[in-house]
Amino acid sequence: MAKINTNNFKLSSKRIQIEKSNTKVLIYLSVAVVALVFSLVATQALWKQFQYQGKVLSLRNKANDQLDKNIKTAAQLQAQYVVFDTSSESIIGTNEPNSKVVLNALPSKYDFPALATSLENLMNTSGVGISSITGTDDQLNAEQTSTSPAPKEIPFTIAGKGSYASIQTLINNIEKSTRPIKINKITYKGTDGAMDVNIEAITYYQPLKKLDLEKKVIKPEGSNTKTKTETTTSEAKN
Repeated sequence: MAKINTNNFKLSSKRIQIEKSNTKVLIYLSVAVVALVFSLVATQALWKQFQYQGKVLSLRNKANDQLDKNIKTAAQLQAQYVVFDTSSESIIGTNEPNSKVVLNALPSKYDFPALATSLENLMNTSGVGISSITGTDDQLNAEQTSTSPAPKEIPFTIAGKGSYASIQTLINNIEKSTRPIKINKITYKGTDGAMDVNIEAITYYQPLKKLDLEKKVIKPEGSNTKTKTETTTSEAKN
């Protein structure tokens, strides 16, 4: 009867146990590596999120601080405006509100018909007959708003008839006008009692203040979408 070598069975059994142990170790190592990689990725994502939230909070706090300053400044300006506009006497010594005086002096629109009406009144009160009032009604093409408004010119020419004294009165009234008028050229002919006068001049208007309100959409770092900035235009009303 043949003998069975039990040593071979023992060796095979040990080898199987070793292979099983190696397999378990490999599995554990794989799981550990996966867990480590996941932890690193998660940590990086959390860090980016933390940085993003910090940036958003910083910008929000900055905007809130600016808003608080604007509110306080607006309240101060409103109080100063009330005092300025309710004065018993205007800045030119009349009983009109100062806001009306300022608006008449420097309108916010290129309104030639309104200018022509004012010039008619000046000529009539000066005793000068109106021959013509010419200019360009360019309101549609004129600048209406600006982020940095500045006075804009409105050229015009008036022609009339009157005595030398009435023409002198007209020139004096133009110089005293609430609305600034710059005379560029005066031509006249005739006698002291009957003269024709032609005056080339310019006056001004100032466009409304345009307020640019900026709206930002902050994107996390690494995002394919760029930071988006939207600008909303708001006109400051008189």
